[in-house]
Amino acid sequence: MLRPLPRSLTGRLVVTAAVTIVLALALAAVSIGHVLGRFVMHELDGRLDTQIVLLVRAVRPDGTVNPAALVDLPPFDRAGSGWAWEILAPGGSWRSASLGPAELPLPRGWRDMRPPPPPLPEPPPHPPWDGQLPPPGDLFLPPEAGGAIPPPHPLDGRDATGRWLHYRITSLPTSGGPVYILAAGPRAIVERPLRGAMAPLLLSLLLLGLFLTVALIVQLRVGLRPLTRLRVMMAEVRAGRLRAITVSEPTELLPLVEEVNALIAANHQAVSRARAHVANLAHGLKTPLAILRLDLDAPGRDPDGVLRVQVARMERQIRHHLGRARAAETGGAAVPASPLAPHVADLCAVLPRLYADRPVSIETDVPEALAVRCDPQDLDELLGNLLDNACRHAASRVTVTARAEGRMTHLQIADDGPGMSAAAIAAFSAGRRLDESGAASGNGFGLLISRELAELHGGEVTLAQRDPRGLAVRITLPAA
Repeated sequence: MLRPLPRSLTGRLVVTAAVTIVLALALAAVSIGHVLGRFVMHELDGRLDTQIVLLVRAVRPDGTVNPAALVDLPPFDRAGSGWAWEILAPGGSWRSASLGPAELPLPRGWRDMRPPPPPLPEPPPHPPWDGQLPPPGDLFLPPEAGGAIPPPHPLDGRDATGRWLHYRITSLPTSGGPVYILAAGPRAIVERPLRGAMAPLLLSLLLLGLFLTVALIVQLRVGLRPLTRLRVMMAEVRAGRLRAITVSEPTELLPLVEEVNALIAANHQAVSRARAHVANLAHGLKTPLAILRLDLDAPGRDPDGVLRVQVARMERQIRHHLGRARAAETGGAAVPASPLAPHVADLCAVLPRLYADRPVSIETDVPEALAVRCDPQDLDELLGNLLDNACRHAASRVTVTARAEGRMTHLQIADDGPGMSAAAIAAFSAGRRLDESGAASGNGFGLLISRELAELHGGEVTLAQRDPRGLAVRITLPAA
């Protein structure tokens, strides 16, 4: 399904701004074209109305026309110019010189609407003149007698050749009947300058749109730069090189920065409290374990030495977690970058000696340039536990491979031993020790510690059955 807006903030701003710019430019083009068209049409109407005013002066109050007063302004006097006028009066019609013997192509129905001339009545007897002029009423009076010219009305139509004409029509109510005066001009006089003006207008709007697009890109780069700086600082906090985000602009992001800093501080306090509890627990266990070890050293208390081994193992774990707790108290120093190849090489040089009674070979493919963001001591314990398990259960070969993918480094330790059942792998994925699910003794605890160490540094440990036999342990750690 198509999304109306992209997922990114930049994409959303670009799409909304582009749509707004296009709509604004289209509206500007329509508005400017409309204003320009009205201006040109006003000029055309002015020329036609000027001719109508001159023709009105030739009409008498009784509806007759004085041919000697008819005037043709240029270009009404040129044949074929498209400019023409005609007077429709009860006593006949008069036309401009541009029409010659032809009639003005009137709009449909106009020539049929002209009323026939009324019969001439008998002249009434003239009353004695009392020295007063009769009121004009609604009848037409010439302008020189103080009469007003009715305002012309616009109308559009076609001539015999199909050419569009623009008319201005006025009606004079005379005592002999209505007199119609029509003046027409070609609409091309309006359309021609409009077409000529639209090309540079559209080009100007296109250039304006390009300028606005460039301005938008610059605005996005400048406006979103604080977000990039904020992302870099958050990455520094995640890597342990900073304890908080310190920015002073833009002001709209400051509340978000305060909330993030508060979350970082709360997380740091929670981790500090948890490590303090671990340290207190480890200190509390040291004394009972020391007493237990002394008791086991007494003759006959631990004849086969199994309990001493377990006590020593518990003491190593306590020392390890005490060291981690003390390291946490130093105040959030950045986790160092540990080259992967040297750690793998050191372990692969020691383990074959421990299993010298078994023909186990270790093959490695770890690039020298790979490094992970992990404490070196934790990395040794993590890899040591997994390599020790692989060598203990392998039939003849253990392979170690590593590769980088983005911000993570993937390491795989695989053996050709009996492997694990699907139930055991599912139990490990669910977070249970493999010893509890019936796996071989000594396997589950080392895997559990390795997984906890990997998760402590932002990684993970997963298990997978190999085909046809064997187990593959995949470790993921942040790349340095």
